Amino acid sequence: MSTHALNIGFIGLGIMGTPMAGHLIKAGHKVFLHSRGKVPGELTEAGGSACASGKEVAQKADIVIIMVPDTPDVGKVLFAENGVAEGLTRGKVVIDMSSISPVETKEYAAKIEALGCDYIDAPVSGGDVGAKNATLSIMCGGKNEVFERVKPVLACMGKNITRVGGTGDGQTCKVANQIVVALTINAVSEGLLFAARAGADPAKVREALLGGLATSRILEILGERMIKRTFNPGFRIKLHQKDLNLALTAARQLGLALPATGTAQQLFSACVAHGGEGWDHSGMVRALEQLSNFEIGQQAE
Repeated sequence: MSTHALNIGFIGLGIMGTPMAGHLIKAGHKVFLHSRGKVPGELTEAGGSACASGKEVAQKADIVIIMVPDTPDVGKVLFAENGVAEGLTRGKVVIDMSSISPVETKEYAAKIEALGCDYIDAPVSGGDVGAKNATLSIMCGGKNEVFERVKPVLACMGKNITRVGGTGDGQTCKVANQIVVALTINAVSEGLLFAARAGADPAKVREALLGGLATSRILEILGERMIKRTFNPGFRIKLHQKDLNLALTAARQLGLALPATGTAQQLFSACVAHGGEGWDHSGMVRALEQLSNFEIGQQAE
């Protein structure tokens, strides 16, 4: 597949999907759009075409990209009445960029492949910043020849594009990513909270840490949100909880102990109990602040 003038469908136009679809339109592709809510005007004004259903998207596009919140959402987009499966014809490709269960991913892929089509799971990391800047890390599972064919399309939306292995392995990689991200948010939260309570300027501490071994994208982007108290998503706590639930469920099935992942999930649960399911995941710091009765932005006594 060339990088020019492909017919691409994009379903799911939220915080992540809207800028991702925008990059495909800017790259010169004909993009067919569908979302639960209204298709954003900025995308149709840029040249995207709004469609009434997933079926219509699949009829018009050769590659159908899905970017929705959870496993059942992908199932509905694909297999509900007027869903993508009803509009597919032989040789088309479905790329699921949502973060969902690796087990269900394999089931969905088998059903799509039975229709004579190909399936790639391609979840992403990099958050809203990565989506806007087309710098997402994309973790793919599926057949190598299909991955190579669609890689130029993925390159419109991301920088680090890796085929991890077979079907479902992209989703497994994403679950591992979400474990590392959650635990790093916890670490950054505790470090900055400690520094602030001890009387140091957390903004200066963050600046100093960015130059050493403790540096990370979490410290850079989410650490700044913690200090500036900007907890609008971003990536919602509710969605990160969903990903950690996938991790902890799979860990039980595999006989694995993931104690720190369990702790991170409990901290997210504490945030949800305080009305924070829609906060950015950097808001985990609020649960720790509550436990300590001290906020990062406060003046230490």
